[in-house]
Amino acid sequence: MKRREGLAKLTGREVYVDDLPFDGLWGMTVRSPAARGRIRELRFGAGVDWSEITLADHRDVPGENVIHLIADDQPVLAEGVVRHVHEAVALVAHPSREVARRAAAAVEVVVEEDPPLLDFRRSPEPDQIQYGDDNVFKQILIDKGDVDAVFAGAERVIEGVYETGAQEHVYLEPQGMLAWLDDEGVVVVRGSMQCPYYVQAALKRALGRDDRTVRVIHAPTGGGFGGKEEFPSGVAIHAALLAMKSGRPVKMVYERGEDMAATTKRHPSRVRHRTAVDADGRLLAQDVEVVLDAGAYMTLSPVVLSRAVIHAAGPYCCANVRIRGRAMFTNSVPSGAFRGFGAPQSHFANERHMDVVARELGLDPVDFRRRNLLRDGETTATGQRIADGTDRVAILDRAVELAGWNAKRAAHAELARRDPWRRRGMGLACFHHGAGFTGGGEVYLNSLVEVAGLADGRVEILAASTEMGQGTTTIFTQIAAGRLGYAAGDVVVAVPDTHRVPDSGPTVASRTAMVVGRLVEKACDDLREKLGLAGDAGGSAVKEALLEWHRRHPGGTLKGSGRYEPPPGIVWDDATYRGDAYGAYGWATYVAEVEVDPETGRVRLDRFTTTDDLGRVLDEAIATGQIHGGVAQGLECRAAALLLRQQGTDPGQLLGGGSHAGL
Repeated sequence: MKRREGLAKLTGREVYVDDLPFDGLWGMTVRSPAARGRIRELRFGAGVDWSEITLADHRDVPGENVIHLIADDQPVLAEGVVRHVHEAVALVAHPSREVARRAAAAVEVVVEEDPPLLDFRRSPEPDQIQYGDDNVFKQILIDKGDVDAVFAGAERVIEGVYETGAQEHVYLEPQGMLAWLDDEGVVVVRGSMQCPYYVQAALKRALGRDDRTVRVIHAPTGGGFGGKEEFPSGVAIHAALLAMKSGRPVKMVYERGEDMAATTKRHPSRVRHRTAVDADGRLLAQDVEVVLDAGAYMTLSPVVLSRAVIHAAGPYCCANVRIRGRAMFTNSVPSGAFRGFGAPQSHFANERHMDVVARELGLDPVDFRRRNLLRDGETTATGQRIADGTDRVAILDRAVELAGWNAKRAAHAELARRDPWRRRGMGLACFHHGAGFTGGGEVYLNSLVEVAGLADGRVEILAASTEMGQGTTTIFTQIAAGRLGYAAGDVVVAVPDTHRVPDSGPTVASRTAMVVGRLVEKACDDLREKLGLAGDAGGSAVKEALLEWHRRHPGGTLKGSGRYEPPPGIVWDDATYRGDAYGAYGWATYVAEVEVDPETGRVRLDRFTTTDDLGRVLDEAIATGQIHGGVAQGLECRAAALLLRQQGTDPGQLLGGGSHAGL
């Protein structure tokens, strides 16, 4: 099936936030120049007619001055103090985009600075402790077996420390929102986002309104990758505040520099591994410490830390595992979700450590992994018994075969002997990824999808799950068409709109196809049942029944619904972090072949091989595209840092310093 939105994007006809016509004001953000301190005053410079400018600060927030999420610690606009560079302090708006831009630049935020904490790896000085007793947002412990006893008697214990830096999402479309008040006084926000109901919840809290008086509409979104999960809530509130104060529509679209400077990034991390092994290369015990730089506000750090620690032991069998995780406060720009959110950091550390352990034991890294990969019936670090029928060793062996591992490794060694100016090598990684929210998260979300039978015989899928380039619209169409025996053209996917669609949960965590897709099926089945049709009825039978129902109920509404129910046998204890962390996992092995110039440090990727087992593939082209995109994004993080340094630029300068210097 062709992508439902593909042609509009390919031809440039898709209408993003910046393309939406409006007659109103352009909003801009005034930001803090300091990482930490007390706001003394705002100074308004010359060259701007301030009588033409709509200005807003924390005093204009009609509800609570918080951006509602996990913890209500982040203000809509800084009040009295700032906790990170680029923190939003005030807002300006003007009919001219250029005048609004100049006005924002002309506002000086005068800050009496205090010593900031910018390195999450160092213990803070007493005057740098700003959150609790020790600047820890969240701690998690996973404990399986008797780790201390095994280490006390182990012959070989191998240790390592591995670090990752921040990573910018570089979505093609920057953050953007359009806000206005409709004729009934409802605050309407339309924009680029992943989670409309997150935005609605944040707007209600900050504006002091309810579901009826706040409406959030999804606009075509040019990429998200987690960067448009919770950050759009703040942009939406800012645009709404200016719209309410001016009485006119307000559009806020970040410029690229502002987007890169002020938005959330992947959490920088430091992961310590201590591993006990026997003489045959079997894992006996793993002791892992995962520390994340959360930045100045909590945002989604508990969720990111949760996934990081659950995946930290890798896809390997080990009877004794202890994993300690901490998300740390710093005066850096807050960290947030980014594709895999936590798992890439801990998998990177674990796979590099597996190479170190194999080298210490004199084993081939493939053979070492083959001995330790999980087999069906064995348990993960949380004690979840894996029995999904996946042959993880076969995935590894297939990747090694496709990459030509053995022959090429020998050729690379020969090249190193005869050519001092070229080095070629191969890297290997095995990993797993839990799909959906952790543990009882899906039960908490209580997601709902509806499928409406339209008067012309078509059906409309009503869900809050958004299309951001990953294929939601196409996948939902395929699922509904397949379930009802319809052609793709007979299926409509509604624009996510909190006044029209139910809350099917956020578009995150690899849950849309697996979890919400199943709800689409259930809603289709419920619609067919309400029409009085047999469970296998489809195609023309469904369409004729719909037409007949609407003839008998002119103007009526008929909907089938699908509500989430946990699969049988899934048990999770959030207090102990024991049990079935995810309903399903994807498994993969990746092999990279690179050439390195030892004199200049230049690295060139020559070949990248992936083998992935992701269950039932709904759309091969989309699934392949997701793998390609994920690989490219992983490579791009390293490439961006190398390029900037070759140009003499410190990557951290783009992000205001601190631990985000690891971009």
